[in-house]
Amino acid sequence: MRKIINLNENWLFTKDTTDITLRQGVQINLPHTWNAEDGFDGGNDYFRGSCQYFKALKKADLPQADLYYLEFRGANSSADVFVNGKKLAHHDGGYSTWRVNVTKELKDENDIVVIVDNSPNETVYPQMADFTFYGGLYRGVNIICVSDAHFDLDYYGAPGIKITPTVNGKDAKIEVEAFVTNLKEGQKLVYTIYDKEENELQKIETTELKVNFEIANVHLWNGRKDPYLYCCEVEIKENGEVVDNVCNRFGCRSFVIDPDRGFILNGEEYPLRGVSRHQDRWGVGNALLPEHHEEDMDLICEVGATTIRLAHYQHDQYFYDLCDERGLVIWAEIPYISKHMPGGRENTISQMKELVSQNYNHPSIVVWGLSNEISIGGSDEDLLENHRILNDLVHEMDSTRLTTIAAVSMCKMDDPYLLIPDVVSYNHYFGWYGGDTTMNGPWFDKFHETHPNIPIGCSEYGCEALDWHTSDPKQGDYTEEYQAYYHEELIKQLFTRKYMWATHVWNMFDFGADARAEGGENGQNHKGLVTMDRKYKKDSFYAYKAWLVSPEVDPFVHVCSKRYVDRVEDVTKVTVYSNLEEVELFVNGESIGKKKADDHFFYFDVKNEGETTIVAKAGDLTDESHIRKVDEMNMDYVLVEKGAVLNWFDIDAPEGRFSLNDKISDIMESTLGKLWFMGVGLAIKKKMDANKKDKAEGKKSGGFDVDLKADGGLMQMMGGFTVLRLTGMMGMMNISFTKEELLKMNKKLNRIRKPAKKNK
Repeated sequence: MRKIINLNENWLFTKDTTDITLRQGVQINLPHTWNAEDGFDGGNDYFRGSCQYFKALKKADLPQADLYYLEFRGANSSADVFVNGKKLAHHDGGYSTWRVNVTKELKDENDIVVIVDNSPNETVYPQMADFTFYGGLYRGVNIICVSDAHFDLDYYGAPGIKITPTVNGKDAKIEVEAFVTNLKEGQKLVYTIYDKEENELQKIETTELKVNFEIANVHLWNGRKDPYLYCCEVEIKENGEVVDNVCNRFGCRSFVIDPDRGFILNGEEYPLRGVSRHQDRWGVGNALLPEHHEEDMDLICEVGATTIRLAHYQHDQYFYDLCDERGLVIWAEIPYISKHMPGGRENTISQMKELVSQNYNHPSIVVWGLSNEISIGGSDEDLLENHRILNDLVHEMDSTRLTTIAAVSMCKMDDPYLLIPDVVSYNHYFGWYGGDTTMNGPWFDKFHETHPNIPIGCSEYGCEALDWHTSDPKQGDYTEEYQAYYHEELIKQLFTRKYMWATHVWNMFDFGADARAEGGENGQNHKGLVTMDRKYKKDSFYAYKAWLVSPEVDPFVHVCSKRYVDRVEDVTKVTVYSNLEEVELFVNGESIGKKKADDHFFYFDVKNEGETTIVAKAGDLTDESHIRKVDEMNMDYVLVEKGAVLNWFDIDAPEGRFSLNDKISDIMESTLGKLWFMGVGLAIKKKMDANKKDKAEGKKSGGFDVDLKADGGLMQMMGGFTVLRLTGMMGMMNISFTKEELLKMNKKLNRIRKPAKKNK
């Protein structure tokens, strides 16, 4: 009978080597990444290369078996496996399970060497993306010991059985297909269905590899309301003895994605409102333990999400299991992202085969993601063909689910790329990366009008927030207050549009992006509703909780801006979130009134005098904060960029004249402003050309290699940036401006008068 032995303990790790004979290094246990410290400290200089993992293995420590397979749950991003000096396997793709038959090479004493490599290349995805590609054996390693007759271990890391439930009224048909190697005469397959309490419901003994069960009055898997799971076990038996066995849980549910009604689960409208998740966290990178996954799931459930987009790669099987158990509806995808590589087609195919094969039995998954923002540089025929191949492959492997893509804002509504998948979502950041918050809802209305038969969703939206604060939040200030305002506006726009099949906040958690130099803390993307260490829930977390969590389930009241104590204004705005219908605010013990708010966002004006204690009361619940009157702004609340040559408060901005603090869209309303902007465009182009030259000569340039095209979509996005913010963000593309260059720009802008405002 199958035995699975965990091999996570006692490995020897050697950094920056491909020499499989080395036996010096650091003793470690798995999971492990070599980027647990440098992967999110900024500078885009985290180590990317080859490292060795060595383990001594005695065959006597293993159970007796006919065959032995090493199983790797995740090795990023390519790996070679050697047993006793002989190379047995190579694998490309850092996020899936894969196995190696090591039977013939095992001796009494064995040297297991794995060379893992996360170096840049042109064939293995991902290579360009806004997150860190942590290297290492960052998930567990097992050895699977089986008999000669066993459930298939060689096909794309799949579990060996494929379970396809079909709901028909109150009943369900369950098709179970077994994939068996070397089934011998006299051996039988025993298929058994169990309910959630592990009671045996039905059993079939046969030599057939495919059987069907009927479950009358089936208990449906019904999302977060009732995520009921059955279990199917299949055994190979000979003379009453179990030779091998596999067991997988499954759920019975039906779903439809309708272009007008959104997501429909088991015949009822079930709005998919949720978050995206990156797997990494502070201090451990991507080398997560079960308790890390559990904490993430608890937080996602607390915020009230009904769906998770598991971005931008295959996640740990343990987390998919949690999604099944907790009833989250899942978008699962491969890391075909940002940059289409003509040499990477085979890798997209193999990663998709692994994703679908390994995760087919999870009822939580409803869509397979083909790609993310892959058309950022435009859609050529090779890219389109790659998508058609993937789309057809998925439909061939899985006829029960749909395909989707996450398109970037600049992707035009008539792009043929949008017609390939079954459903479409867009990544929009109007109100953060250019534009303004009011543009989001109308954009989706326009798409819905243009493509009435294509279900449309929002796969990413969000803005960054750190521990910066203000009473006058503005786009690009990285304050917790602007993030809260942004999400208030987006919630009202997106959640009230019934036709949107799914919305996913970017992101549930801050995550490592070592190339980033934004917000005053380099190396992270800070769009999370929760910090990277999972210790602080930002105010926007509670905005979603107010909308998505029923007060019967988890009533709450939350006063925003608790970290913003020192305030200069005489009257300050206090925002309260609650899922209860009425909030009363007390200032130093005295009530200043009660308010009701259909949108769950309650606003109060509070006199700011001396030391003030603020208490919000909703039902029997209270929450408290404190403010203090000060004469001058506390500069600890104001972002001063690390390494920045200028900040907004250092810039000369004469009344009635433009400056670097003005939005590009406003500057472009002036003829002289347009001419000025053209000059800046030429300066940027020169810097980009210099970068390309450096790259051609083999010099490290880092950052994102993005082609800035002045099409309508990009200009619409850029228009909402101030000039200072735009030049600062250019650092992500390795384009920097000196203080002298910026001051020279500002001096020219100061000469241009702002157009007189037209009376409405």
